[in-house]
Amino acid sequence: MISVEVGLEVCLREPPTILKGATFGLLCNQASLDRDFEYAHRLMAAAFPKQLKAIFSPQHGLFGVEQANMIESGHGFDRALGAPIYSLYSETRRPTREMLDGLDLFVVDLQDVGTRIYTFIWTVVHCMETCKEAGIPLLVLDRPNPIGGELVEGPVLDPAFKSFVGLAPIPMRHGLTIAELALVCNDVLKIGANVHLVPMRGWRREMNFVATGRTWVAPSPNLPRVEGVLTYPGMVLLEGTNLSEGRGTTVPFEVVGAPYLDADAFCARLCEFDLPGVVFRPIQLKPTFDKWAGEVCSGAALHVADERSFRPYRTAVAICAVARSLGREAFAWRPPPYEYEENLAPIDILSGDSRLRELIDGGRVRTGDDLDLISAVDDHAWWERVRRHLLY
Repeated sequence: MISVEVGLEVCLREPPTILKGATFGLLCNQASLDRDFEYAHRLMAAAFPKQLKAIFSPQHGLFGVEQANMIESGHGFDRALGAPIYSLYSETRRPTREMLDGLDLFVVDLQDVGTRIYTFIWTVVHCMETCKEAGIPLLVLDRPNPIGGELVEGPVLDPAFKSFVGLAPIPMRHGLTIAELALVCNDVLKIGANVHLVPMRGWRREMNFVATGRTWVAPSPNLPRVEGVLTYPGMVLLEGTNLSEGRGTTVPFEVVGAPYLDADAFCARLCEFDLPGVVFRPIQLKPTFDKWAGEVCSGAALHVADERSFRPYRTAVAICAVARSLGREAFAWRPPPYEYEENLAPIDILSGDSRLRELIDGGRVRTGDDLDLISAVDDHAWWERVRRHLLY
């Protein structure tokens, strides 16, 4: 099995010139590790003595202890390193000028999950904007896209529906690594930040995470398993509904349920769509927190049988349509606020526009062709658009 060398490891072995003598801040979390499970902030502090001046954390905090959707993390202090820990999911979602004081460089080492709505890249975008204003360059240490770098899925975000789960017109499943995505966002949003990169060694676009030879470490509390990362680009849509997406269970984003569903009927209807690469198993679940906490829910477990043919976004659209049809008035779209958006429906900013909600409410999602209409993306146009930013 190939063992991919991530940007952090390359950086430590072959330090880029821009790091020489530079004071820097580091945006990272508990999944920012080397192959020996040592944390990036400790490794970087040891490799570049007296240069690490501040640690920054994304949503969920440095060690992923906080849940999602506007549950903020506080600031802290690393006594061993003598460095402040600034949360960028707190009263602010971008570094302030005071946080950047004394820094010559801003370093990013985050594990992305290949899905537009994952907030880590939008935190990076805000860091690029603030660093551009302050005249501070950025150095992005790259990591694998855990669902591979070849497939694209889901509609491109309509800019009228931009939010903290989508600030640039990209597809739900974008096929890019976090360094590539940073370059694309810097370009399409016309930020103009001075972005430097440390690419991986040994990663190829066709690789899923298992093929990298690395061990999955949860970048956020509800993606503890790489199996959940495979379903996440679709199942995250359920956050815009009153369906449980499995938060409060041991397999979030791998199950769906609600008290008003019948598991056997639900799975039978889903099978009528003839969705490739996935098997639905009728289940019951009882979430310990979040939606339907303490209540028995009926629904389905998703088992991905073939990653290459499985389309998570298309599958989740079918799930929402069937739940709407069977649940009738018991099914509901979640109201705002959601991720600091006070007006737009959560399902709309998640899906990228209002079409999904409108078509499902109108009963117009009955066949595979209907699913294709909602989930269609011009992947050729996407790859042509981003080609000059591809590193692999």
